[in-house]
Amino acid sequence: MIANLLSRKWLIATILVILAALVCIRLGFWQLDRLAQRRASNAHYVLMKSLNPFKLPASEDLKSMEYRSVTASGTYDFSEQVAIRNQYNGNQYGYRLLTPLVLSDGKAVMVDRGWVSADGNDQPAAWAAYNKDGLVDLKGIIRLSREKADLGGKTDPQLGPGQTRLDIWNFPNLVRIQKQTKYQLLPVYIQLDPAQLDSPPPIPSQPEVDLTEGPHLGYAIQWFSFATILLIGYPFYVRKQSENPLSSP
Repeated sequence: MIANLLSRKWLIATILVILAALVCIRLGFWQLDRLAQRRASNAHYVLMKSLNPFKLPASEDLKSMEYRSVTASGTYDFSEQVAIRNQYNGNQYGYRLLTPLVLSDGKAVMVDRGWVSADGNDQPAAWAAYNKDGLVDLKGIIRLSREKADLGGKTDPQLGPGQTRLDIWNFPNLVRIQKQTKYQLLPVYIQLDPAQLDSPPPIPSQPEVDLTEGPHLGYAIQWFSFATILLIGYPFYVRKQSENPLSSP
């Protein structure tokens, strides 16, 4: 059998089948890796949601606490406010306002205050209608900075000649926002707890997290099945063709 598979007649086909099987096996393990990541992410989310809220400022490793409930008190500095484009409330297009909240220790944390309509709000001057002066107490969840899209690698635009800041961003990119902000920002931002249905803008909301394991296990089984079919079925095919050469193509 081995001699037939490595013969001049079948050698190229054998190599292609082996390569195809290896690709299928690699894709199967990739899906298992995705499954492990999904399970770890789900476990992290469940753990964070089970913990009591804590108050900022705090010395904890905030980057390891995404989705943990948090409270904070401070004053907003609307002069350092930015907006995140391509946000929706139902089917209505708009922005989310990201505003630094100055804490008791002088540092600031960016706060996603919620959604506003795109109508008439494409310039920072219009956002003053949503200002809330004075000391505020808020509650939300910790979210991580984001630099680019999951698919396609789209990032925020670079500053043009003479431009010192961006007012409207694609993502809550805290690393770059820090460079145009006078405060020392925490490495995470707060996404406010959802408001009542009749709440005026800005309307806060939080993502609905899918805690299922997704299709990764099924896809892994499929890829391993394809590899098995290639590695077992192909030798049988070659043997059959060798035993009955008149039926060979």
